Amino acid sequence: MEPVEEQGLSDAVQLDRKLNDVFAGRVVRKDLTKLIKEGANVPVYVLEYLLGMYAATDDEESIQEGVKRVKKILSENFVRPDEAEKIKSRIREVGQYSVIDKITVKLNQKKDYYEAEFSNLGLKGVPISANYIKEYDKLLAGGIWCMLKMSYYYDEEQRDMNPFSIDNLKPIQMPNMDINEVLEGRKKFTKEEWIDVLIRSTGMEPTQLDDRVKWHLLLRLVPLVENNYNMCELGPRGTGKSHVYKEISPNSVLVSGGQTTVANLFYNMSSRQVGLVGMWDTVAFDEVAGIKFKDKDGIQIMKDFMASGSFSRGKEEKTASASMVFVGNINQSVDSLIKTSHLFAPFPEEMANDSAFFDRMHYYLPGWEIPKMRPDFFTDKYGFIVDYMAEYFREMRKRSFGDSIDRFYKLGNNLNQRDVIAVRKTVSGLVKLIYPNDEYTQEDIEEVLQYALEGRRRVKEQLKKIGGMEFYDVMFSYIDKESLEEEHVSVPEQGGGKLIPEGMGKPGHVYTIGYGESGMIGVFKLENQVVSGSGKFEKSGVGTNRDVKESLDTAFRYFTSNSKSISGTIGVKTKDYLMHVTDLQGIGLTNQLAIAELIGLCSGAMEKPVQESLVVLGNMTVGGTISKVENLANVLQVCVDSGAKRVLIPASSVGDLQTVPPDLLIKVTPMFYSDPVDSVFKALGVS
Repeated sequence: MEPVEEQGLSDAVQLDRKLNDVFAGRVVRKDLTKLIKEGANVPVYVLEYLLGMYAATDDEESIQEGVKRVKKILSENFVRPDEAEKIKSRIREVGQYSVIDKITVKLNQKKDYYEAEFSNLGLKGVPISANYIKEYDKLLAGGIWCMLKMSYYYDEEQRDMNPFSIDNLKPIQMPNMDINEVLEGRKKFTKEEWIDVLIRSTGMEPTQLDDRVKWHLLLRLVPLVENNYNMCELGPRGTGKSHVYKEISPNSVLVSGGQTTVANLFYNMSSRQVGLVGMWDTVAFDEVAGIKFKDKDGIQIMKDFMASGSFSRGKEEKTASASMVFVGNINQSVDSLIKTSHLFAPFPEEMANDSAFFDRMHYYLPGWEIPKMRPDFFTDKYGFIVDYMAEYFREMRKRSFGDSIDRFYKLGNNLNQRDVIAVRKTVSGLVKLIYPNDEYTQEDIEEVLQYALEGRRRVKEQLKKIGGMEFYDVMFSYIDKESLEEEHVSVPEQGGGKLIPEGMGKPGHVYTIGYGESGMIGVFKLENQVVSGSGKFEKSGVGTNRDVKESLDTAFRYFTSNSKSISGTIGVKTKDYLMHVTDLQGIGLTNQLAIAELIGLCSGAMEKPVQESLVVLGNMTVGGTISKVENLANVLQVCVDSGAKRVLIPASSVGDLQTVPPDLLIKVTPMFYSDPVDSVFKALGVS
């Protein structure tokens, strides 16, 4: 193992050297941030801005000198909330003093001037020059961390004037950036090296992560480089979902707690100011389960914005380029969520079943594939100063690489317009990150395209569960323009673990699909056992549901009176019949069980299993009248998703087959029955 570790170590050292040579003064050692961050509750980009000024070198002596200086600046000038009064006093006594604090500005309409509010210092109503507002409009929305020179002058004659004033304000962000420096510098790195540089720049150590996790970490950065990109990431706690948007970029804002208003997010009618989406490159919502709009039309306006990048308030239509990110926790295993519900279930109720809202998502990042953060996942190697990287990202927002697909591939026919837009945006974003100089091979684009298709397909698979047949086209593919070969892309969590297993089941076991108590279509398993007895019928798993009990009793009554026309070997009076019903998806039991239970009783009594991977559809009355299947296309979609190969359908539903898409119908073998006895023969494969 040692030579491999030494190789990894030397690779990392070489990459550090190369980075310092190519981007001198633009990189910083990432463990320095951790060393200083203790005690100073400032975002990473503030610390790295200071480190970039005083410690952007690979000379150890200069680094230590720079770190001392940064610590001194933070200890003397950074305002800790508990020391606010001490700093105010110092400004008063000395007359002039420099501070580092987060400043938010509001317009005082009565007095017609701008007032600054200091986050940690606790000052309000401090006059600030309108020139700063023109230059840095983010002061009005969410605020900016700044280095300020403050003065104190108390005028006896103007007692209502604030004695504190701002002499000089300098935002903590890169003053300028030459994008050509990045484009030229990129040529000196391989693809793997560049990906490692980007990941180290966010503070993570790529050698501790596998390739797939690296791609997930890169995708978290796409909303920062791509305009109007909508993405969600749900996964376990502690995987760093919101870290990038809170600490790493000064151009993104994290809306914590979820509660917000249309005025805050989009447009304030009274002050006529655009909200967060107009001021920030990315608006991220932490804890999606808590997203709540105080306004009724909030979600509708958000849907409008996510689809078109514009929204209407009053008589005006406003446009903005902010990306929307939704992060949250999944509290159960992904397997059980896929089997029993859908992967958007953690969203609040008013969104969770809104297919139109989720159709606007360009990517679903599988957060459960990212490991929980441990100390060894954080890097002590060199990466870009976060501020420099943020400006590079911002500059890339002005470009589009969505057409990079068209050089080599075209997209398959299962992608509709929204799917195509989503895939192009993801490809464009990843190409901006990995190949900003627009130099790549066909294999490079194929890798990016497969990853982009997978994330959009994950969205579409959930939409299929929420919205039914409208979203049945999920067989995403891409076609090589030269060879015309078509490649399909699947999602890893979709394969395996089907509810209806392959192979022959046990006698008496039957699967049926129908509408549960919740109104959703679900899969139900009936298990019948036949033992010696006196003709009793015992049911378990039905709870107190009267309709379900009645449906099962209907099946047993029909079975006892018609058993001889099915088989002379069935002994009704000499056997007891025990049955158990399982709601496999937790949506509430269905009351459409009579036909399936009749088949289960006959299968158990004759000790003959039903045909393999069979689902029974339909229901009957006491007199044996068969009812047709409602929404046959949607029910068949659930059959296919659950792993069914054969489906037993009432003859009365034959006319509804024309509503079923052909490529869905070819995935199952439909069999039709005309009456209850016929259903038993067809299910057991008896002629």
